[in-house]
Amino acid sequence: MVKRIVDLRSDTVTKPTETMRAAMEGAEVGDDVLEHDPTAFHLESEMAKIMGKEAGLFVPSGTMANLISVLVHCESRGSEVILGHNSHIHIYENGGISTLGGVHPRTVKNNDDGTMDIDLIEAAIRDPKEEIVFPTTRLICLENTHCNHGGRCLSVEYTDRVGQIAKKHGLKLHIDGARIFNASVALGVPVDRLVQAADSVSVCLSKGLGAPVGSVIVGSNSFIVKARRLRKTLGGGMRQVGVLCAAALVALKENLPKLESDHKKARLLADGLNKIQGLRVDTSSVETNIIYVEIEEFSGTTAIKLCKDLEEYGILLMQTGLSRLRVALHHQISESDVQFALSCFQKAVNGVQNENGN
Repeated sequence: MVKRIVDLRSDTVTKPTETMRAAMEGAEVGDDVLEHDPTAFHLESEMAKIMGKEAGLFVPSGTMANLISVLVHCESRGSEVILGHNSHIHIYENGGISTLGGVHPRTVKNNDDGTMDIDLIEAAIRDPKEEIVFPTTRLICLENTHCNHGGRCLSVEYTDRVGQIAKKHGLKLHIDGARIFNASVALGVPVDRLVQAADSVSVCLSKGLGAPVGSVIVGSNSFIVKARRLRKTLGGGMRQVGVLCAAALVALKENLPKLESDHKKARLLADGLNKIQGLRVDTSSVETNIIYVEIEEFSGTTAIKLCKDLEEYGILLMQTGLSRLRVALHHQISESDVQFALSCFQKAVNGVQNENGN
């Protein structure tokens, strides 16, 4: 039996803190579908204020947050959204914008830093004069930080330029900001400035912030009115949801300041992994809390084998390819856990027998 577990699969694996549990127990609640839950209203208002938008809406998940946002901006079936070929919305959200909304994805290649070339974005916008044969472009989506590109941050300058392209062509801009606070901390830019150009933003509460459930969508008052109706249509009309929102409010207060520490621990781990023969990490790309580890051909192991071997040591990871692993740091991973994980990696790669058990 493994004595010590260090779960590095994702920043979604955090457990609610005792402060969160106490806040949940004492939360003032009402019927949120009837817009009478004071704790939900407090969270939504607070998040909208932080993000510099008019209003917010709590939803069960980031997938629903992005789906609702896309469908509000693309009300007509046959609309088209421009988004990265490696984006979370395109790859990991069950094709919901197409299957449920009739929205067509038009992908543009993501660069290594998560951006899309500005000229390629503009070139992907359909000519309205040819709408008899083409879908109608209505929306551009960005992702910040970009998960599949190692938690890389989109700069405010880049986001503003994309926003200018959107306005020039009469389009809307949505930011999948699942880890937008990580980007804000890493770049040293206030989060409201970072999303100023966006018409809507989805913000995850259950990743680095460590709340147990939920995301918040922010945007204009009229946008949120439509989003609330869509949330109900999709089955996300929760009743006494203030129980969950109370934990999220604690997360904003207590865990937001811990993101910088998560980033430092990620760099510490990345540097250590890169020194292990047989492993390779592009340490210059580690900007926030996500690390991608490449397994060299000569190492004598594979991603699936290394994951299995490390699990016997109590280290849990996510395999993302035949020779690639993903590691994510969060506030419940200590510096001691980082050092322990490094020692286990070294032993697993070298084939040393596990000692983290009976």
